[in-house]
Amino acid sequence: MSIITLTTDFGLKDHFVGALKGKILSEFREATIVDISHHIDLFNTPEASYIVEAAYRNFPKGTVHLIGVDAELTNESRHIAMQWNDHYFICSDNGILSILTQKIVPQKIVAINIHSRFGDDATEMDVFTKVAIHLAKGGLLNVIGREITEIKSIHQLQPTISGNKDKTILRGYVVYIDHFGNCVTNITKKLFKEVGLGRDYEITFNTKTIKRINRNYSDFKLNNPFSLKDYEGEKLALFNEAGFLEIALYRSNPSTVGSARSLLGLKYRDVVCITFTTPENLKENI
Repeated sequence: MSIITLTTDFGLKDHFVGALKGKILSEFREATIVDISHHIDLFNTPEASYIVEAAYRNFPKGTVHLIGVDAELTNESRHIAMQWNDHYFICSDNGILSILTQKIVPQKIVAINIHSRFGDDATEMDVFTKVAIHLAKGGLLNVIGREITEIKSIHQLQPTISGNKDKTILRGYVVYIDHFGNCVTNITKKLFKEVGLGRDYEITFNTKTIKRINRNYSDFKLNNPFSLKDYEGEKLALFNEAGFLEIALYRSNPSTVGSARSLLGLKYRDVVCITFTTPENLKENI
């Protein structure tokens, strides 16, 4: 089975997504095409990066991931294809893949160089489609590109660490807001553990504070006469299934009662800080 996934900022109102699938099926009818998302905010590479990182791991090895976000070929952004963790990724070299390469070194990266084989009216998706089909059929990267060793990184919105000897501040940003209005940050569970070292902490944003990270959305301490119903609308933090810190409201509904986005005032690029504190009896050893 040859799987090609699609992640774009094309939306679903226009013909673009259907046309892209048609291009693939016209040349490779046996392909299995899976939509990851077509509602990435326009040209929003950090959001595309998060979505791809969160989704790819659910697919079998050998899957080809075509990413059509900010995909125009320019002097600053070449087209690339990357083999990483036995998956293939095709996109513009605009930083989208940097969230992956921070974790595992790529097996191979190439700068795609087959553009001259297309007519003057060819689009970026014509090139990406041809590469995706080639890889899905078992083709080699070296056939469609020149091997390179480095790609661009997203330097904006990277988590930072600061503080003195007995207090450390982990500063991250909201990089995605999901269908429920939950606000996902770029603070990973791995980074939280590495910096926190089991210390007490509090999470702050927009003058609001959370002092506990839930194991799941309904992880509240219940004491009579309270039930989970009493916690509906309560703000919470948890690490989502992709391993990123998320700020949410319990059983929120953006269409009726509101969400973390609307009721807590969080939006894309907003700062979320975790401040770790060291108990007094340990400070003297720091």
